[in-house]
Amino acid sequence: MFGEQEGEIAVKAARNIVEAKVKGDLPPDMDFPEKFNINTGVFVTINRYSSGDLRGCIGYAEAVYPVKDVLKKAALGVTDDPRFPSLDEEELGDIIVEVTLLTLPEEIDYKDPKQLVNKITCGVDGLIVSKGPYKGILLPQVPIKQGWDENEFLSYTCKKADLPPEAWKEGGCTVKKFRGEVFTEEEPYGKIIKKELN
Repeated sequence: MFGEQEGEIAVKAARNIVEAKVKGDLPPDMDFPEKFNINTGVFVTINRYSSGDLRGCIGYAEAVYPVKDVLKKAALGVTDDPRFPSLDEEELGDIIVEVTLLTLPEEIDYKDPKQLVNKITCGVDGLIVSKGPYKGILLPQVPIKQGWDENEFLSYTCKKADLPPEAWKEGGCTVKKFRGEVFTEEEPYGKIIKKELN
């Protein structure tokens, strides 16, 4: 869907927006390729370079706005991920910026939980689990980083939705999958590569 050149543009743009926000500057004006006018989901993740720990992850899975707009919104939001203290200027040299560009989520048609497990693949698919007002999203790279299998991936996505971990086995949940192309800095301000998940 997106090539390495577009991935590099996305990560550099996210880095520039994050830095401007943290320093109290206005987001820079940027030129984006034509492909960034299509509507698709985007997540911006920041990890600590020194430890590899998550420092923030904000994004939008539904394809409502163009990539360039969603990228800006996610990059602005990731500096204030409510799970963490706001990012400060001293941390900018110890973060890795990562951008995940998503395909459109597709609802998985299944009759029983065994079918569901067989229709997802860790390291390939991201998941959205929803039930009533509850919704949880986990990106394709998460189960690889955590060492989860497909059962655990489903359970942790339920937990992310504030549902019981076994909710996906009990029926009544809508499960969607999507794929993501992940582009990341190798080190702070370093070379940008496409991350192979599996």
